[in-house]
Amino acid sequence: MADKAKFSSIAMIGCGSMGGGMALLFAEDGINVSLSDPSEEAMDSVIEKAEKSGYHSRVKKFNDYKPLCNSLSKPRLLVFSLPHGTVGDKVLEGLIPHLSPNDIILDCGNEHYQNTERRQNKCKDTGIRYIGCGVSGGYQAARAGPSICPGGDERALKEVMPLLERVAAKDKHGKPCVGIVGRGGSGHYVKMVHNGIEHGMMSAICEAWSIMTRMGMEYEEIGDVFKKWNENGELKGTFLISIGADLSHKKDTFTPNRSEPVISEVLDKVVQDVTGEEGTGIWSNTEAIELHVPAFTLNIAHALRLASAYRGERERANKAFQGGFPPQHIHVQDKEAFIENLRRATYAGCLASYIQGLNTISRADRQHEWNIDYSIVWQIWRAGCIIQADYISDEILAPFLKDPSKTKESVDLLFDSRAMKDVRSMYPSLKKVVTNAIETDQVVPALSASLEYFKVVTGTDLPTSFYEAELDYFGSHMFDKKGEKGVEGPTEGRHHFEWKPARSQSHEYGKAGM
Repeated sequence: MADKAKFSSIAMIGCGSMGGGMALLFAEDGINVSLSDPSEEAMDSVIEKAEKSGYHSRVKKFNDYKPLCNSLSKPRLLVFSLPHGTVGDKVLEGLIPHLSPNDIILDCGNEHYQNTERRQNKCKDTGIRYIGCGVSGGYQAARAGPSICPGGDERALKEVMPLLERVAAKDKHGKPCVGIVGRGGSGHYVKMVHNGIEHGMMSAICEAWSIMTRMGMEYEEIGDVFKKWNENGELKGTFLISIGADLSHKKDTFTPNRSEPVISEVLDKVVQDVTGEEGTGIWSNTEAIELHVPAFTLNIAHALRLASAYRGERERANKAFQGGFPPQHIHVQDKEAFIENLRRATYAGCLASYIQGLNTISRADRQHEWNIDYSIVWQIWRAGCIIQADYISDEILAPFLKDPSKTKESVDLLFDSRAMKDVRSMYPSLKKVVTNAIETDQVVPALSASLEYFKVVTGTDLPTSFYEAELDYFGSHMFDKKGEKGVEGPTEGRHHFEWKPARSQSHEYGKAGM
């Protein structure tokens, strides 16, 4: 393993909110950081913050790749924090002439894993090592210590690991939330699915928040409920619950005569998927579909985000529907009991998101032969990331992901008795909340999809027998018969019934004219 002096100076390519925060994080660790960004303003801002923090002359800017690369200790380490897509290809193309064998590129952007693997292959002949490294926690964690998810060349990873372990978030035991995930593009893939899980959890939580507002609860009171949820029970130590508690109390102290919480002014509009700022939500759902993984909660959470983005279209449809179907006030006889059911239902939605995400990772792992270490995935998600959930981590994931015998074939929590004990326990509450929500026209796509998910994936009497019969009727798609052996897998059936004999069009016309 390399010592601290291995990388006395590194490059940060891209100085936006994430890259700028990480540059300061490395500078705080005593590393000299050479900046590169098309925006002089962005680089100057990072340098100004570094000086104010006392990291004098540790952060410098460069406008050309040659002097930038010459400023680095060898082997060189260059950290990318770039938008996904073609930008990384252009930057890599410009850097390669100034790099040497054994130099390392650590791509910390939210890049698509296929782009990562393509660049890894491109760098092979040059001797440059390219690591795909997901970084989680948002811009605040980028500065304070993020969850870091690297995958790629093992030798290169071992060289950078001491540095990453120092700057990564630490769990409650002081252990860094970073580790070698696996080969190829596995680092970016796991981070991509992390974001899909994040979207499912956020949808379930925002739906719970909305239900409480329809009960007539004030924002601060809802914040107090979230605080209580975060302190005990199945949602204990859940980052998204904790920030929900915090933001519910925040008031705009910078604007005169403002007394309402800031959340009261936020419009119902998430645009990142549409504007192209974030591709991970789209990719994680595409992957689940292409890998044939049922991911009800993740799919519908993404659809909710998309629908919310088009505010103008929703307003037009609202007028066409003469007011639409607005949520009604929720009347409950026992408020405390209903909020407890809501807590349990929200946990069920979060757990469903985890199960679907891990199933997607597992299916991709087997297909790409990345040899993912799931105990490392567990550690990476322990702290510093958006999906941090202490109860899920300690009670559900740890006994499963840390046991190689359980993850050898597949990583499916649906087969795990401990996880399914919680699903069975939470199911009645989830059902009650969704039933009440449907009766009062609440918007609960993730919660209702999670209910359907658990019914479907544990069901052995689905309505798809009729679906299959209709497919065979019009398309001769074949079907299996009840009671047959060897029909457990997704294989084509061996039977066809001639439900209606195929006849020529002329025969039908002749029959009609008789």
